[in-house]
Amino acid sequence: MSLMANISPVQTAEYLRTLPAIRERCTRVFDLAKEGKLQYFDYHAEKEDDVTAFCVDIIQRDFGTDFAKIPPHGRWRHLDANRGRIEPLVAKWACFPEPPSTTEAAKRLIDLFMVSVLLDAGAGNQWAYTEKESGVRFSRSEGLGVAAVHMFEHGLFSSDPEQPYRVDAEGLARVTVDKVAAEMQVTAENPLVGLEGRTLLLTNLSTALRASPQFFGADARPGNLIDFLEAQSQLSGEQRRVPISALWHALIVGLQPIWPASRTSLAGVSLGDVWPCAALAAASPDASASLVPFHKLTGWLTYSLMEPLSHFLGWTFDGIEDMTGLPEYRNGGLFVDLGVLSLKPGALPVDAAAGVPRVAPDHPAIIEWRALTVILLDRTAAALRLALPAPDLTLAQVLESATWKGGREIAKSRRGEAGGPPIEIISDGTLF
Repeated sequence: MSLMANISPVQTAEYLRTLPAIRERCTRVFDLAKEGKLQYFDYHAEKEDDVTAFCVDIIQRDFGTDFAKIPPHGRWRHLDANRGRIEPLVAKWACFPEPPSTTEAAKRLIDLFMVSVLLDAGAGNQWAYTEKESGVRFSRSEGLGVAAVHMFEHGLFSSDPEQPYRVDAEGLARVTVDKVAAEMQVTAENPLVGLEGRTLLLTNLSTALRASPQFFGADARPGNLIDFLEAQSQLSGEQRRVPISALWHALIVGLQPIWPASRTSLAGVSLGDVWPCAALAAASPDASASLVPFHKLTGWLTYSLMEPLSHFLGWTFDGIEDMTGLPEYRNGGLFVDLGVLSLKPGALPVDAAAGVPRVAPDHPAIIEWRALTVILLDRTAAALRLALPAPDLTLAQVLESATWKGGREIAKSRRGEAGGPPIEIISDGTLF
């Protein structure tokens, strides 16, 4: 009998917003894959060795055997694309006549990292951002990240012209599609997928910040998460230890208002990145048992915010083993391109323009693909720790050095410089 059988819809909704629920529900989908009972995908276990070998080659190429040098997966990598931007920004603040405290500097970075992650939904194959200072042209996640840094420096998200280096609810409420388009250099020749949806997330963030002062403070600012987390932490000697569950709770609850009204709800709770899986529904009469949580944005935010908090404040996070891999098209594409997953014959038509299947994010094939990706990332991480060997290699390091990077590289080798995914998800700027 399911462990969820005797709990109320409200309790189920709360459970589906927890970290353990992601791995538990995705495992159910993976179990169906092992039995050949999915509607859209076949699973080829023998091909996992090819993924391991591919990832080993990439890690050894880039890091040799010095695995401690592998950074964690997070938005910082994109914000620093091609050259450092974060450390010089903090150094510049320190030279001000009235430099910010260490805590205030960290709050500014949390402000920046949060809006940057919210701007990181798929940009499409045609858009790029040219950095005026360097003249370098960036596309996809790096382009969105570099653009976000400059938007932040220009004070786009601040309500106070005297304090441009911050994000607050009033400043976000003033953001418009035209302002975002201008900052991101969007033109008819340089179109950005999901421009309106991306802007809506920022204005919805304004609402969310105001609605949760327990997380974001009286001045409704992302950086005030630091105050909340400090209150939830414990000092062990001089080391501040923060439960990852506290950060996760603040993000999953505090950012609930940003999600479009069309997202899945249960018992009056908007669940966000949670979707029904048709294959699970066929195996259970309980509709809620078919819901699979991914919370990719929350996971991406959690990974991304942990790094500046650890780096600049010296905090340690407990419970990171509950974190999962990110179910998005780079990680997922790796397993399709290397044959671990294959679409059943005729399952999805190929879009003539894209050259690959192209479907909406709520399509049952995408739900299967994302769920399988979560579990396959766990399996790949375990295989890499044995193969390298590197017993201390974290999942965040695997994402950064192997699967996300590998997914991008193999996409370029299979589908040209644009490097699109093997299955294209139609983006509205709110799907991460």
